[in-house]
Amino acid sequence: MKVAFYTLGCKVNQYETEAMREAFAAAGHTPVTDDTPFDAVVINSCTVTAESDRKTRQAVRRFRRERPDAIIILTGCMVQAFSDEAQALSEADVVAGNTDVKKIVEYAERFALDGERIFIAEKHKKRERFNTPSLNAFAERTRAYMKIEDGCERYCTYCIIPTARGFVRSKPICDIKAEAERLANAGFSEIVLVGINLTSYGKGEETDLCDAVEAVAAVEKIKRVRLGSLEPDHMSDEMLARLSRVEKFCPQFHLSLQSGCDETLKRMNRHYDTAFYRDLVLRIRKAFKNAAVTTDVMVGFAGETEEEFKKSLDFVKEIGFAKVHIFAYSRRRGTVAYGLKDQVIRAEKARRSHIMGQAAALSENAFLKSEIGNSCPVLFETGTDGYAEGYTPNYSRVKVKCNRDLCGKILNVKITAAENGCCIGEITGE
Repeated sequence: MKVAFYTLGCKVNQYETEAMREAFAAAGHTPVTDDTPFDAVVINSCTVTAESDRKTRQAVRRFRRERPDAIIILTGCMVQAFSDEAQALSEADVVAGNTDVKKIVEYAERFALDGERIFIAEKHKKRERFNTPSLNAFAERTRAYMKIEDGCERYCTYCIIPTARGFVRSKPICDIKAEAERLANAGFSEIVLVGINLTSYGKGEETDLCDAVEAVAAVEKIKRVRLGSLEPDHMSDEMLARLSRVEKFCPQFHLSLQSGCDETLKRMNRHYDTAFYRDLVLRIRKAFKNAAVTTDVMVGFAGETEEEFKKSLDFVKEIGFAKVHIFAYSRRRGTVAYGLKDQVIRAEKARRSHIMGQAAALSENAFLKSEIGNSCPVLFETGTDGYAEGYTPNYSRVKVKCNRDLCGKILNVKITAAENGCCIGEITGE
């Protein structure tokens, strides 16, 4: 079969799609892009927001409409969290949860043989083991992602992910190092460690996130190690000290904030307050030269008053984030917040998103301008119209004039300007 793949959601989902791509190839099938003829398509769903669910439904129906004879396979978080809604999507031939991505090939082959619709959505179990297959490569990427953790047990009141992903489980250190070796041999020089709750890596075991970073950094051909999203209250002084001693560690910290208002944070059941978060940012900036702090901010959470929104806005302005991802709160059936009073209307969420977006843009622009004059190594990823683009260790996007193919190369660049969300630089050496 020719099999296409369509992925919604986070870096973990992207990693799992790559794992399924490799599994289909190993079984003798041919992975293709979704804009070419295919016999089957795997839709890897997200369910963080209601919009994610809408996009999933839309994708299933579009592929059925465009490819009426193809096998439509729906998997991922939406299936796991809202199995009744997923099962109701009659356009999908195979509907399977995310408990075991390795079985997707088996389900697709079974349907191809007998044509009987398959629906499997087993609940995550308490003693479930980390079972996502390791990768040998990462298609069409300069940086490789490596999933090392799954599950979340924080139970934020707005979040359906504990239902979708189950309990915390971690990839063994020996598997992390082996996968890093394979990715290095495949030509990757940077690995980004990702997970559903990355800072919970090693929970209940004798390892932690620093062990994972050190294991990857020990691979000679790997030049950079980067971390995905982090929970602030899990970032201890000991962790920061250990990470600061890893020469290959990239000083970009994506610290999930969600709100800059203590009252809102409490209703969200977040496990820190703004004072803790502020202090953590100061400690990071003290421990790491030219560190970038990025974040997620939610607006319009249940009960968020204008005063609370203003507090959150002022806090975002105060911290000086390098980048802010802004989301309007989305009610998710099955969460505590779904039933909270004083839900904010859609129009007000849109207004607050706009205002927060303006503050975020100013913050990002100020950070990029602070990079002017710095010299730093850039991992180049793309090249178009006489320019090459890549990223610094702190994940600032850099563009240089160049007609050579620099994809995959790390070159020293001096930052000379900043405009339109990007630094401008000049190559100064290898």
